[in-house]
Amino acid sequence: MTELTALTLAEARDGLRKRAFSAAELTDAHIVAIERARALNAYVIETPDAARAMANAADARLKAGEAGPLEGVPLGIKDLFATKDVRTTAGSRILADFMPPYESTVTAQLWRDGAVMLGKLNNDEFAMGSSNETSCFGPVINPWRRTGSNKALVPGGSSGGSAAAVAASLCLGATATDTGGSIRQPAAFTGTVGIKPTYGRCSRWGIVAFASSLDQAGPIARTVRDAAILLRSMAGHDPKDSTSADRAVPDYEAALGKPVKGMTIGIPKEYRLDGLAPEIDKLWEQGVAWLKAAGANIVAVSLPHTKYALPAYYIVAPAEASSNLARYDGVRYGLRKPERDVIGMYEQTRAEGFGPEVRRRIMIGTYVLSAGYYDAYYLQAQKVRTLIKRDFEQCFAQGVDAILTPATPSDAFGIGEKGGADPIEMYLNDVFTVTVNMAGLPGIAVPAGLSSDGLPLGLQLIGRPFDEEALFALGAVIEQAAGRFTPARWW
Repeated sequence: MTELTALTLAEARDGLRKRAFSAAELTDAHIVAIERARALNAYVIETPDAARAMANAADARLKAGEAGPLEGVPLGIKDLFATKDVRTTAGSRILADFMPPYESTVTAQLWRDGAVMLGKLNNDEFAMGSSNETSCFGPVINPWRRTGSNKALVPGGSSGGSAAAVAASLCLGATATDTGGSIRQPAAFTGTVGIKPTYGRCSRWGIVAFASSLDQAGPIARTVRDAAILLRSMAGHDPKDSTSADRAVPDYEAALGKPVKGMTIGIPKEYRLDGLAPEIDKLWEQGVAWLKAAGANIVAVSLPHTKYALPAYYIVAPAEASSNLARYDGVRYGLRKPERDVIGMYEQTRAEGFGPEVRRRIMIGTYVLSAGYYDAYYLQAQKVRTLIKRDFEQCFAQGVDAILTPATPSDAFGIGEKGGADPIEMYLNDVFTVTVNMAGLPGIAVPAGLSSDGLPLGLQLIGRPFDEEALFALGAVIEQAAGRFTPARWW
């Protein structure tokens, strides 16, 4: 029954309701696919027994006519989401044996709607990375390869396991998180669809924190429709999260049929960076042509503070990480390295528990928050953040419905190719995505073409606050024009 893994989430949902196959058969097909694809290192823990039990329960509800919106749909869960009695590590040694006694709000809502959990997906340690190379479980391998090459490529980060699993048909969709591009960048690198919703649209309760004012959960899926279906279940107000928005969740799937004629799409001149790859620029122009052909109005816009977004982000995010990761001290849970005194225990636990990138960001964050540097760095970065947000607000006030940009500055690169000697080289991969997090806006990455090396490239649409519906409608136009992309199976 392995052909069942080729279905989109929407096709599988409809097939289950028509009783064309059972949730148990669908789940078993994915379990077999996961076992055959361990070379990708996408899953850090597989839960076949729990998945089969959930699938059998879903079949019973389907038979009784009590199906939820995601009844029987097998999903992968990023290892940043707490899953009750299932190991949750955030890709770090410091949480190597952590078994949460509770369920994150987002995953609880997925199980409420009938979804099936196949396992936990690999990610950069504490979501700090743009390539999924910082995980204590080792790097995830992108299922895509360059034409004529067997070199292992990164799937993007931090949600690399989620993107690789969806692209390789190891689940019908996956949860992910986005702090500076960690949904949209891996989606672009793997030919999948990823949406970072508006800050506050999805609850952060039960998600391991990186930077609390930037983190947001969202789905990675094979199609725009699949992402819309997943986001409806993931989103919603949660009293346990003080930043959760108390707003009704619309039927995102219904937005896909809405015409985009008359919508105004902004093209920001500041995103035309010096040295932008010609094929990225050409793809961007192609996206403009597709939206124009669908009846959208294209206008040039200016976001003048864009050039400050990356440096400001890499002050704000590490500062919040320094604060959030202070709780991992070997006292209450997680790794503990006994020493002669409590200070020694703190030092050894954190030195052995955290990887190099996490330690680097904690040190940066602690530095910019320290006496004498707080005003010079952190306060200035927050002011820049306010200006970035105002740029977008002024843009939308002029009647712009969404903004079209590239999703990444390049296609997927090889494992070990970037960031070895200079970490900033890796940070530059987030240049098109961090502004969206700094402003708290929704952004979607949609596959739009293939590079000269035969690798997927994505376009990004940035929307008004809480107007994910417009992004789904516009994303569907790009998807329909570009077609879908699937990697050739080699694993």
